Amino acid sequence: MAFFRAFPFLALVVIAYNMLLVFGGASPGAVAGQVRLPSGAVWSITTGDVLVIVGLAFLSVEIISARGRTRTVARINNALSVLVLVVCVAEFLLVPACGTPEFVFITLMALIDVVAGYAVSSRTARPAYARDGEVIGGIQ
Repeated sequence: MAFFRAFPFLALVVIAYNMLLVFGGASPGAVAGQVRLPSGAVWSITTGDVLVIVGLAFLSVEIISARGRTRTVARINNALSVLVLVVCVAEFLLVPACGTPEFVFITLMALIDVVAGYAVSSRTARPAYARDGEVIGGIQ
């Protein structure tokens, strides 16, 4: 169960990007759907738009959930988030299909996740457990 609390959700967006656009051969500009707005204009939602929107939703979940993690789970999450960031930067530089504005936004979200994760968890990490008023595995 601790693995799921420590898992960086932005990794799912990177995996989806790789499956759809790198290995699947889809285009980030491919229209995934269209919505008619009350003004009468038609908004075309692309595959890249969907991935960025899902990434933003996952980033907000990451930042909100960082507050309730124990120090150990926060450290694991931060290490895995750094790994996601390193993978994003490497893919952006080395994989031609990842050289898109959408992937840059996903990479920036991974960077924000790392910075915010360290900032939030260093201030609010809960102790692992306490015994007779003594804090074990965390800060008092």
